[in-house]
Amino acid sequence: MAYVDGFLVPVPKDKMEAYLDMSRKCGKVWREHGALQYRETVADDVKVGVHTSFPQAVKLEEGEVVVFSWIVYESRAERDRINEAVMADPRLKEMMDPASMPFDGKRLIFGGFEMLIDM
Repeated sequence: MAYVDGFLVPVPKDKMEAYLDMSRKCGKVWREHGALQYRETVADDVKVGVHTSFPQAVKLEEGEVVVFSWIVYESRAERDRINEAVMADPRLKEMMDPASMPFDGKRLIFGGFEMLIDM
């Protein structure tokens, strides 16, 4: 069964184009190293909840929007191999500098997930 890395990112609306430029470059690298899918989606119908919500999870600030992203791999082993190769890829070195990121990396939420159902 496939394996998925999921991400929630608070992106300033005025930095969305820079974020998308960075993401396109990253997506190309992940796919070249073997990722099956690389997806970016932007919140369109996401409200602040009473107890929890996507905006609360990333401590969304005025002028920001939640981006929900995921990368699909063949397996956890493939994900680990691909991520090791991606992190060593020189094309990403500059983008990994927190000062050059178009979002607050401290509020990025991410994790790996085993797929349970794939229809």
